[in-house]
Amino acid sequence: MSTAISPTAYNYKVVRQFAIMTVVWGILGMGLGVFIASQLVWPELNFGLPWTTFGRLRPLHTNLVIFAFGGCALFATSYYVVQRTCQTRLISDSLAAFHFWGWQAVIIGAIVTLPLGYTTTKEYAELEWPLAILLAIVWVTYGLVFFGTIVKRKTKHIYVGNWFYGAFIVVTAMLHIVNHMSLPVSLFKSYSAYSGATDAMIQWWYGHNAVGFFLTTGFLGMMYYFVPKQAERPIYSYRLSIVHFWALITLYIWAGPHHLHYTALPDWAQSLGMAMSIILLAPSWGGMINGMMTLSGAWHKLRTDPILRFLVVSLAFYGMSTFEGPMMAIKTVNSLSHYTDWTIGHVHAGALGWVAMISIGAIYHMIPKLFGRAQMHSVGLINAHFWLATIGTVLYIASMWVNGITQGLMWRAINDDGTLTYSFVEALQASHPGFIVRALGGAFFASGMLFMAYNVFRTVRASNPAEAEAAAQIAVVGAH
Repeated sequence: MSTAISPTAYNYKVVRQFAIMTVVWGILGMGLGVFIASQLVWPELNFGLPWTTFGRLRPLHTNLVIFAFGGCALFATSYYVVQRTCQTRLISDSLAAFHFWGWQAVIIGAIVTLPLGYTTTKEYAELEWPLAILLAIVWVTYGLVFFGTIVKRKTKHIYVGNWFYGAFIVVTAMLHIVNHMSLPVSLFKSYSAYSGATDAMIQWWYGHNAVGFFLTTGFLGMMYYFVPKQAERPIYSYRLSIVHFWALITLYIWAGPHHLHYTALPDWAQSLGMAMSIILLAPSWGGMINGMMTLSGAWHKLRTDPILRFLVVSLAFYGMSTFEGPMMAIKTVNSLSHYTDWTIGHVHAGALGWVAMISIGAIYHMIPKLFGRAQMHSVGLINAHFWLATIGTVLYIASMWVNGITQGLMWRAINDDGTLTYSFVEALQASHPGFIVRALGGAFFASGMLFMAYNVFRTVRASNPAEAEAAAQIAVVGAH
């Protein structure tokens, strides 16, 4: 049975805009990552200029990859998923357009201010107060569009993917606003409203939950829609997905103190963060298993479907990095890993292996549907992209593991008389081969994004958006 929906059933325009910008910002953000990784191999690449130094460009790299690339992927997929699962158009086209252009303005602001050295110095929250305020306004607009669309839904049920997207929107707004509370003293300088250990605690409550809600919960919303759709199988256990949701959002918010082991933070707060981080393994793996088991009866599709391969391998990396995280939160392990490249490897296991791969798979799934094509221009290019991304991620993580453990052991080595066995420079020299492999792995991953850009360009150039709009005119009840 089918029911007619108005000729403009879904707003695909804003989804198309965010999907294209996901690819654009992915290339720029990851390209910049390769550049700063190369600076650690060849320091001459700093060019002796203040605005091209590692310290200036590194926060720009993280902002471009997390908020520009990752953000646009989340916005594109959440708008796509909420319309299809609720079988209704976005509540406001003009607010959605403001969201798109406002977000691009925030990113351009980051590109201008961060190399100039305007920064709050807070990890993942470096943007100074004018941009932070603009970001908050744009984010609230996003929330109004998303939740407004859910309110006017045609379906009785709210699909589980939308619960994850919804939690990501609400908690990210809370984290951003609380952590950015500050006193402006000039146009691009402000001082935090908090001081000392309190400031550090609030920053890592924000910092870890930027990972927990922006880079995990939002992308799990993506997983719960695109894995079943691409596999053409129902989610393995709907009950497990509900347990996964409530356990994840209940536990994640407490894990931040594990970034502050052996600091001035009270010991009880450090221990609480460690305990919650270890317990967090359960819901994380529950979600990973739910996604993997969705392929029961469909594993053979991995031979011929590189898009499904992206989605499934992302789940494998999600499982690995959410095992590694709780282990690194244990104080005794952290005493070795903290301040070393092991942490960088862990972050990129999640960022490249989980976040980027599931985003890439979702974009490949959506682009033909958004532009009225049967499939992407080239399946071969998607295959090439998959292998470049996978090999690049493995090279990156493995080199950082080796570097991190080497650094941790060299820094704690002492002679019989209690003096340090190695100087810091000797640890740096030992890390040099790992820096080379890391830059190579990053280059592999970034080059895959160029393949994607060409593939998307050819698909869009041959597109017929009118056909995509026409396909959205009729919604088959229960098909979404």
